[in-house]
Amino acid sequence: MGNSESVAVLGGGSFGTVLANLAASNGYNVSLWVRDSEQALRINSEGANTTYHPELKLSKNIIASDNLREVLNNKSIIFIATPSIVFEQIVIRVSDYIDEKPYLVSCTKGILDDPFRPLSETISSKLKNTIGVLSGPNLAKEIADEKIAGTVIASPDERLINIVKSVLSSETFKIYSSKDLQGVEMAGALKNIYAVICGMAESLKVGENAIGLILTRSMAEMSRFAVAKGANPITFLGLSGMGDLVATCMSTLSRNYQLGFNIGSGMSLSKAKESVGQVAEGVRTLEVVLKESSKLNIKMPLVESLYNIIYNNASPNTLIDDLINNPNEIDVEFNY
Repeated sequence: MGNSESVAVLGGGSFGTVLANLAASNGYNVSLWVRDSEQALRINSEGANTTYHPELKLSKNIIASDNLREVLNNKSIIFIATPSIVFEQIVIRVSDYIDEKPYLVSCTKGILDDPFRPLSETISSKLKNTIGVLSGPNLAKEIADEKIAGTVIASPDERLINIVKSVLSSETFKIYSSKDLQGVEMAGALKNIYAVICGMAESLKVGENAIGLILTRSMAEMSRFAVAKGANPITFLGLSGMGDLVATCMSTLSRNYQLGFNIGSGMSLSKAKESVGQVAEGVRTLEVVLKESSKLNIKMPLVESLYNIIYNNASPNTLIDDLINNPNEIDVEFNY
């Protein structure tokens, strides 16, 4: 795949914008699909996505459009970075406009319900294209500011992995590879729940020892659940697991952390969402994971506690009580 070939990025939010700019800065022609013509016009005329990254001067190799058919035309690789709530609708629309040739890469960290399914499974149920998942500690503002970051591209297909490295790698953006698509995808979706929890814990001033406790028990819950769904527990020691969990749970740039902090400070869920301003996937994922873990009889005390605080009017102070009162916890469950 040469730089003359084209790339599509679906989703003009904070992460979609930085992905498009990484590819365009590497000399690829990038079509960026956005929701409406007005947003496309502003991006093309201003050379910036001022809604999300006013400070980021976009490469001239990016053309934004609200015409999905036009954006997808003759593309070699398509990155999907839309919110999870519209992900399936977008995939259905994409299926009308492409053949089996383009590679498809899911860049959204979420899980769908009824039935429970990761986003890559949503793609494979509608399309026969080769699929990858991109996930890691990727706070979009830091990538836009060209601060050092790493991510993971997971796919069983070596050529897809190599193409993603070619398209997105930069001096400050390092890309690692994995064959465990399920584990990388689950880690990216699940850690958003725990970022909400850590933001809430920080607002309660629980102390750094307690944050360390929450982080390690979060990792235990995440991996326990993901292994039950077919993932490799070792994946959770990597960038998409521990790396993303730590970055998102400790950063005030994280929307999920901000949401949790706001709720812990006494805001209602609706007010907390409004204050954050952008989509925080953790609350949506929380509902799906609690339902599935109950079905599989997997104990996830932090998930249960957060659900009770958000939806059953439990006090945020119950978070730590629920954690330390949970009996029979083994520290490290997987010995490989």
